[in-house]
Amino acid sequence: MTVDRAAPAIELVDATKRYGQAVALDGVSLQIESGEFFCLLGPSGSGKTTTLNLIGGFIPLTSGELRIEGRRVNDLPPHERNVNTVFQNYALFPHMTVANNVAFGLRMEKLSSGEIGRRVTEYLELVDLRGYEDRYPNQLSGGQAQRVALARALAKRPAVLLLDEPLGALDLKLRKQMQVELARIHRQVGTTFVFVTHDQEEAMSMATRIAVMAAGKVRQIGTPREIYHRPVDRFVADFIGESNFLDGELVNGGPGPAFRLRDGTALRVPPSPHAARNGLVALMVRPESVAVGLTGLAGAKPAVIRGRTTNVAFMGNHTRITVQTDAGTLVAIRFHESDEKVHEEEMVDRDVEVWWDPGASTVVAAGDEPRAETETGGGPAA
Repeated sequence: MTVDRAAPAIELVDATKRYGQAVALDGVSLQIESGEFFCLLGPSGSGKTTTLNLIGGFIPLTSGELRIEGRRVNDLPPHERNVNTVFQNYALFPHMTVANNVAFGLRMEKLSSGEIGRRVTEYLELVDLRGYEDRYPNQLSGGQAQRVALARALAKRPAVLLLDEPLGALDLKLRKQMQVELARIHRQVGTTFVFVTHDQEEAMSMATRIAVMAAGKVRQIGTPREIYHRPVDRFVADFIGESNFLDGELVNGGPGPAFRLRDGTALRVPPSPHAARNGLVALMVRPESVAVGLTGLAGAKPAVIRGRTTNVAFMGNHTRITVQTDAGTLVAIRFHESDEKVHEEEMVDRDVEVWWDPGASTVVAAGDEPRAETETGGGPAA
């Protein structure tokens, strides 16, 4: 098999998948570079699992092209593609020991017994399961079973490892531990990982780049920082983390753009390539960037919005302050230092001023946003 090492690990060109009249994937084009930890993120029905299944060869494309390491693979069955998959249910053989589960694919490739033994040892050590060789799947915890499935997939040394929500069956604490472990394993082996999830925190904590998907389309591709701080539209901003949105319009404002709120207040904003001037837009600012002070007590600051607090909630390491203004409802998060004395009662039902650094805000495209569709038994994949 001839591969182009300089080509992207995966390339989709105008990829479309239909189930009858239903469109599960709608003309998606993207490139995943070799060695990336690439995450397909979106709600149920967004097309992320469909994309993964197309790459793995489990379902055929309706139209478009799929290349792996520069090679067109549209018509190749899964076993002829240089990829392997870790599923959410792990798919371990219950009658085989851990060692035999890891060795299974290697035996199918007819490797020598010596090479099989070396790889089993190498990859069980990689996932920190040395000493578990003779156990059976029913003797393992969920996290251990997930590690065995990962070792089995990596032992074949695929160019691309596909991970279909592999942490979904784990409890919250174990999921967080496995996020750290997956990131470590990826750095150690350098294999291209393509990870499907609907969990924003999961994607943000592990991925080198994220594709946010909705209604069968890719809304934005970028690093976690780019996606979080500079979303292209309201859907992405709202799906990734918590956001404040204020309606208004983008106007000329001297040396740079300004955003005029419904109450007439003009706020400085950084240039945004995603929002056309005089188009349908919204101003987005994250709660942790919002400052709140009692009226007249905050001193010099950027342009302010005046309002009244409607709720103040102590959350342990931070306090959430909700403010009702003429421009809309705003939420601020005030983080606590260990020696900081925060008196929430002083902020309850008070007239306040709200402001933020202009560079912390961004103008995003607004308008109708796609709704996630719940999967049905015979319908398209998520």
